[in-house]
Amino acid sequence: MLAAFSFLFATATTVLGHGYVQEVVTSSGTYTGSQESNGPVEDVTLIDVQCNGYTAGGLAGSTPAPAVAVAAAGTNVALNWTTWPDSHVGPVITYMARAPSDVTSWNPGTDAVWFKVAEQGLENGKWAATDILTGENNSIYTFTIPPTLKAGQYIIRHEIIALHSAYAYPGAQFYPSCIQVEVTGSGTETGPSELVAFPGAYTSSTPGIVFDVYKGATEYPIPGPAVWTGGSGSSSQGLATSATGTSAAASSTVASGTSTRVPVNTSTAVVSSATSTSSAPGATSTATGTVAQYGQCGGLTYTGPTTCASPYTCKYSNDYYSQCL
Repeated sequence: MLAAFSFLFATATTVLGHGYVQEVVTSSGTYTGSQESNGPVEDVTLIDVQCNGYTAGGLAGSTPAPAVAVAAAGTNVALNWTTWPDSHVGPVITYMARAPSDVTSWNPGTDAVWFKVAEQGLENGKWAATDILTGENNSIYTFTIPPTLKAGQYIIRHEIIALHSAYAYPGAQFYPSCIQVEVTGSGTETGPSELVAFPGAYTSSTPGIVFDVYKGATEYPIPGPAVWTGGSGSSSQGLATSATGTSAAASSTVASGTSTRVPVNTSTAVVSSATSTSSAPGATSTATGTVAQYGQCGGLTYTGPTTCASPYTCKYSNDYYSQCL
């Protein structure tokens, strides 16, 4: 089936973004949306780090919507990202949280309800968010819902952490998206005993939150708890190869965008790309020889345009990265 989706959390349509999850493929079908915005969160103490948003500006990210996707335990979920800047290296991390009842009316708040189900960082010199996700997997991130997970309703929290300015705090940029899902199957487990909260799972001193990617590191400490894959153990679970038979290429059928905080109520699956009210970073040029707001405009190894689109100017961050601000 192919169905347009409505948003799980509040969104805005007035900004541009690095990228966002534009399509979700589960065992029940393909779900597509049109929200082309995603602002970074840099303060890990804000509720915005949970599912994005700009609470200070009146856009709450963690607002439930009336629609739910369906996926069987033990099957893959493929998340298709739009274009992601090559300069924004970092890990890709996925959490889940079990709703106590109806997910369409549940807000996790600051409760410790989240457990990690997949992660990938720096492996063999390749970053998950750039070299692997966009370079090798055609921007499709695939993770497996733990096969022993009990049937019920959950929220999937999926994020990229961009580390290009993470040499100090605040500096790392968080791009979380959330998806409401109905898990089916005969599993009996509801996750590990130790759960984390957002905000709360990350602090300014958590390994991996402050990290200088320009020093040639060969290892990266992925923030957060260990990955739970079912049973009493945990393991590392990263990106699978491009999902054969579940291509997440963008569809021509998309949900209508909305500039309000009210979710679009038109479908049976949901995805969040909640945003801030200011333009999110982008690497694409807005015109020949110019760079959009938050795009890279300089650095020792940078070879792209160095002139920022008006009214922005190129600001030095470090020897390897300057940004249009």
